[in-house]
Amino acid sequence: MSTQSIIHLHGLFVFLSLALFSLRGYWMLRECPALQTRWVKIAPHIIDTMLLLTALWAAWLIFWSHGTNPAFITVKIIGLIVYIGLGLVALKLGKTKAIRLGAFIAALLVYAYLIAVGITMHVVPFAS
Repeated sequence: MSTQSIIHLHGLFVFLSLALFSLRGYWMLRECPALQTRWVKIAPHIIDTMLLLTALWAAWLIFWSHGTNPAFITVKIIGLIVYIGLGLVALKLGKTKAIRLGAFIAALLVYAYLIAVGITMHVVPFAS
């Protein structure tokens, strides 16, 4: 599989992960029983695992196999950990709806930042 194919596949999982997280967040805020269905509990793990695997594969092909590790890759890994933590608070661990909503919004902002970092390949994607 070509590097470009891996990058496009990764982009697909970025979209699917964000779409499903957004839907689950909406259902959480509406207290929708669909949030408790089996597929909703399983699909995010499959999608996010594929997201991570394609990211690592692309990083290996583009950078790590050549002995380089750009700063933006490290930032994306740390950002992913922050996003996962916020997602856990938003969808499971938050004690009040206000805490869950705050964590949900923060997770979406971190996700947007990670997308911008991935596109620009800069730690500060909005700087000129």
